Amino acid sequence: MRHNKAINHLGRKSGHRKALMANMACSLILHKRIETTVAKAKALQSYVEPLITKSKEDTTASRRCVFSYLKSKEAVSELFREVAPKIATRPGGYTRVLKTGFRLGDGADMALIELVDFNEAALASKPEAKKSTRRSRAKKAEAAVEAPAAEAVEAPAAEAAEAQAE
Repeated sequence: MRHNKAINHLGRKSGHRKALMANMACSLILHKRIETTVAKAKALQSYVEPLITKSKEDTTASRRCVFSYLKSKEAVSELFREVAPKIATRPGGYTRVLKTGFRLGDGADMALIELVDFNEAALASKPEAKKSTRRSRAKKAEAAVEAPAAEAVEAPAAEAAEAQAE
């Protein structure tokens, strides 16, 4: 029974589990999104979010602390240069786990884990304001107001063209 056990052991010894989490965290930071099993994604979420929180403060001590977990210079520099400034105002919840279905070979429940502020599809659709679907005479009235204004602008231009022709 696993009563009151805080972490998922993922069927691995502690050294293997630490290496797995470090490698997956590096991949997540470098690629901003990875696909894995749901259990690994949830374990990775609890592993990487404290590191992202620590990266908000760019000091030598915090860099060394994060490096002791990640063991990759590229991932640490990417975390402190690109990820940290983007999530500086966010109070938490830096990652999102989306279930994607089942793996074909063994039927394992798969998930996509991504950094929230780096999802271009969600960010692109977010700023768009919802257009009103009101269909009344207001649009016809606006078109009628714009049409005479356009004719008034064209009339002096036509007169100027005639004056140049003479």
